[in-house]
Amino acid sequence: MSADLNRDYEIGEEIGRGRFGVVHRCTSRSTGEAFAVKSVDRSNLADDLDRELAEIEPKLAQLAGAGNPGVVQVHAVYEDDTWTHMVMDLCSGPDLLDWVVSGGHYGEKADVWSAGVVMYVLLSGGALPFGGETAKDVLSAVMRGSVRFPPRLFSGVSPAAKDLMRRMMCRDEWRRFSAEQVLRHPWIVSGGGARAMEQPT
Repeated sequence: MSADLNRDYEIGEEIGRGRFGVVHRCTSRSTGEAFAVKSVDRSNLADDLDRELAEIEPKLAQLAGAGNPGVVQVHAVYEDDTWTHMVMDLCSGPDLLDWVVSGGHYGEKADVWSAGVVMYVLLSGGALPFGGETAKDVLSAVMRGSVRFPPRLFSGVSPAAKDLMRRMMCRDEWRRFSAEQVLRHPWIVSGGGARAMEQPT
């Protein structure tokens, strides 16, 4: 664990584990407030792709939460030569990224698709992009690949953020963004958050 992280937070029990890291409960030493901290040992990631995808997640989470009440907030990110620690709101449930991909490595485009789902969930306040009453219904929605943004959930989300999600969750793997393209997208590069950004051209 990072010395700076331990200075600011008391680390508690493990509450989750996934392909990209382990999650612990933690408590702010200054306020006593409870959070979750996700820790990723980058030296243990299998290849450059995994390291690049691990880099995307905190950026997406921070940008998605910026100025958006009801969205899971990232409160601090600590990095050293080996570890990345992301302190966020304490929520119940599995690591969504690992849940979507079922813990396996299915290739870069599948991982980008999964990160797009995470981004959608963060910006919508918890909704999934592909819904249904049964697992079969959900699979059918995924296969159709039509990503919708209900106004009641996305009225304040910028066109740029929606554009990135569409490109990340594109059903056509050949047209879907790569991890490198995600990192170069204007919404990521500008750091403008979910709101008040123009549609990229």
